Amino acid sequence: MLWALLRRHVQPYRKLLATVATLQVISTLATLYLPTINAAIIDDGVAQGDLRRIVELGAVMLGVTALQVVCAVGAVYFGSRAAMGVGRDLRSAVFRHVTGFSAEETARFGAPSLLTRTTNDAQQIQLLVQLTCTMLITAPIMGVGGIAMAVHQNAGLSWLLVVSVPVLALTNYWIVSHLLPIFRRLQRQIDGINRVMREQLTGLRVVRAFAREPFERNRFAEANQDLAGTALEAGRWQALMLPVTTLVINVSSVALIWFGGLRIDAGEMQVGSLIAFLAYFMQILMAVLMATFILVIIPRASVCAERITEVLDTRPAVVSPAEPVTLPHIAGEVVFDDATFRYEGADQPVLQRVSLTARPGETTAVVGSTGSGKSTLIAMICRLYDVTSGSVRVDGVDVREIDLDQLWHSIGLVPQRGYLFAGTVADNLLFGKADATEDEMWAALRVAAAEEFVAAHPDGLHMRIAQGGMSLSGGQRQRLAIARAVIRRPAIYLFDDAFSALDVHTDARVRAALADAAAGATVIIVSQRISTVSSADQIVVVDNGTVVGSGTHDDLLAGCAAYRELADSQSVSAGEP
Repeated sequence: MLWALLRRHVQPYRKLLATVATLQVISTLATLYLPTINAAIIDDGVAQGDLRRIVELGAVMLGVTALQVVCAVGAVYFGSRAAMGVGRDLRSAVFRHVTGFSAEETARFGAPSLLTRTTNDAQQIQLLVQLTCTMLITAPIMGVGGIAMAVHQNAGLSWLLVVSVPVLALTNYWIVSHLLPIFRRLQRQIDGINRVMREQLTGLRVVRAFAREPFERNRFAEANQDLAGTALEAGRWQALMLPVTTLVINVSSVALIWFGGLRIDAGEMQVGSLIAFLAYFMQILMAVLMATFILVIIPRASVCAERITEVLDTRPAVVSPAEPVTLPHIAGEVVFDDATFRYEGADQPVLQRVSLTARPGETTAVVGSTGSGKSTLIAMICRLYDVTSGSVRVDGVDVREIDLDQLWHSIGLVPQRGYLFAGTVADNLLFGKADATEDEMWAALRVAAAEEFVAAHPDGLHMRIAQGGMSLSGGQRQRLAIARAVIRRPAIYLFDDAFSALDVHTDARVRAALADAAAGATVIIVSQRISTVSSADQIVVVDNGTVVGSGTHDDLLAGCAAYRELADSQSVSAGEP
């Protein structure tokens, strides 16, 4: 899975990586040649007292060293550029794919996990690519080349390689085999600590209001402790590598010097050859160590690749059709025809055989108790979810057959939670209409009864808004969310309990202004407040996922027990607005 992901995203950087490979080959060959020159300086120059030979070979060594340095620097530079590019493309691919998810896929993964996969997991893949460019290419060349050069210097000591290299490789492989499950657990715990942190920051006001700071601190401490414990466990296994490697290298060096000294004493080897053999021996073991270091990175990168691939391979349930129906003009008629929706794995459907019609120029209200399926009904119009059976049609065409962009452009949605983005008031209004003028912005604010508090601020439309609109009251957030929908003048307005944070007076003002601004459009309002929906042209009562009544306010008071019970609980009688 890791290699499949890398092949897919490394393709655009093949030329850059080929350049890196070439530079690394030259740099490694130069490194391998240096001990041979050093041996020649000792044996042919120092031992013979030939100063000219020492200078000549010294100049060659300096030239080879300069070439090695230049190639190594170039390889690191181009390798880093390739790795950063792969990381950028991977994050972009995950982000683009996630933005196409429906509410179902987003809920399945969870926001904290998606954030971790887009940032931390992608960074681990990026690190692997960077180290591969610098180490993975160097290690085999240095290992094989080192063995060849060492045997060339003196074949009689080669048996030490046969013993040392496998011992070092096997012990490090044993350590790495224990790291894979630990890293898999580590990534899940990073998800967990992100989840706790996100909940605490988002619900900061609630935490303080209920004096739950000690509880939340303990909850974070537990998640943090679990993460630290797993990281320490991984660190302990990784820490074994250095002493094991050092032990093998030092014991091998002592053995090499011991047996090399015996061969020098017997006249079978020169001092320079022993020093060169020792240098090549160190290079071989360093190649094994580099390969092992890559093996340490691979388990974590493999886990991250699995998590990223899981996201990229997830097909969104809601996609634009292969051959979409393009409507020349959307009037806005919405028809539910025996629409049923059931969450995957749920025992009971959320909505069952819902049939209703919302016409242009009319206001259709949907009321019902909490959990009756009102918000799900709205979500199916804009295809946050698709019906399990039946259909939802806009202007006679099933929404699943309409191009998603055209469908979404024809809808002005105000969700239950009026989320605002960090920036200014103008920035948030431009989400509704990218080319809106200031006059259009002020007009939309007037409709949403938000003009007063925006105009009262010294910065006006450039008033700063914190992420999520946390710097504003609930009512102000809802009014700006309404203005954001109104500014695009859509054919279909969907208000999902969008007036709940407004006082009765402001609610009436906004609905009166909407009657003029949305004239000719289809307006669907979801609410639990009878005073908000009593003047609607059509009121649909939903109870336990089914439509139990439909008509005007007075008709339902007379003929629908569920509506009458809801009205009585709010002390609303016939004829009251």
